Amino acid sequence: MTDDFQGHLDRYLGDRDPAARYSSFDYCFNWFQGHREEGRLAELTEPAALQVTCLHLGFYLASWGMYRGGAQLLRHSAKSLEPVVRAVVEAPQEIWDVDLDGYSSDGMRLVLRVGGTVRQSFPGRTSDTLVTKAMLGVFGCVPAYDRFFRQGFGVSSFGQKSLQRLGRFWADHQDVIERNRVNTLDFDSGRETRRRYTRAKVVDMLFFMKGGGGPAVAAAT
Repeated sequence: MTDDFQGHLDRYLGDRDPAARYSSFDYCFNWFQGHREEGRLAELTEPAALQVTCLHLGFYLASWGMYRGGAQLLRHSAKSLEPVVRAVVEAPQEIWDVDLDGYSSDGMRLVLRVGGTVRQSFPGRTSDTLVTKAMLGVFGCVPAYDRFFRQGFGVSSFGQKSLQRLGRFWADHQDVIERNRVNTLDFDSGRETRRRYTRAKVVDMLFFMKGGGGPAVAAAT
């Protein structure tokens, strides 16, 4: 390897802390994936769970920089995320199984199609960064295309060509990606669950760090 990929990942993961900002991903991902695994996705749009679901998604997005500065979401409450939750619940079931190892032509088309639906469900104008951060936190199917990831990976936008590059990167570096698929942290206990990070999440961490991000750097928009 010409790059210190493991070094970047070690710096990101470090001593994982359940109270640290990055752990907001774990709690959001666990919430959505848990309902999916138990066949209870439809419950997320019901009154008993909808508010909590919007808060999970909103706090994760806030932790990852989507409610700061001049961000569009800063003008809205968590209730504005209800259409996003409905779009997630109504998405094709196949999207929940897509990861970098499944970036065939059909897999990439599905990621882009669901991305388009998620984009339309947010209020106002929506960036690639917001769309992909939401998709990462819910499905885990694509890295978050923030400024650091784009700089580290050398891409400019969320589209077919960059997804093809991601698929090739997975094929060339399966070893480092697989061994860094750590388990998510549980909110209640702070301990690891049995649910692992997706391959897209590992690549997100790697190139976020390579592009200049890090624990002391605010998430980029």
